[in-house]
Amino acid sequence: MKNLKIVTNNDLKNWAKEIFEKNSFKMIDVSEKKETFRRALASGKIYVGKEVFELIKNKKMPKGDPITLAEVSAVLGVKKTSELIPLCHPLPIDHTATKIIMNEEDSSLEVYCAVCAYAKTGVEMEAIMGVNAALITIYDLSKIVNPHLKIDNVKLLIKEGGKTGLWKNPDGLPNFLKDFF
Repeated sequence: MKNLKIVTNNDLKNWAKEIFEKNSFKMIDVSEKKETFRRALASGKIYVGKEVFELIKNKKMPKGDPITLAEVSAVLGVKKTSELIPLCHPLPIDHTATKIIMNEEDSSLEVYCAVCAYAKTGVEMEAIMGVNAALITIYDLSKIVNPHLKIDNVKLLIKEGGKTGLWKNPDGLPNFLKDFF
């Protein structure tokens, strides 16, 4: 019993660091961080063409309503982010919401996805994944009519929480969001 050594958390961290620091990738250690309120908002756009746009607007798409299904898909994308992006931490999502805006002038649909959580790390990837899941769902339901579709401009608009506080995309925010942030 004289040779029994007490192992501390720092000993375990140093051991893990020594063994694994030569990897080309690693999940960031957030064990020492405090949980804070985090939120993020991302957006993206899909150009569907006039024919598909009119069919969506008039609820006549052959496979069903892409907007409704895209909103459901966004929720699933948010919830499954850590399963799809290898180094993302699984997070306890407290809220997510998706808004899809139809733009007749360029026959496009804009997707906005907001995510909130009390967590040790941000929810940016979850917001971006929600946008992508929605856009790809719209693509899937629209390609039967016109496979010449374009997904564009997926980006983080806002992130808040942790040490860095509020960050806004330097390219600016859509007009309807300017009063909120």
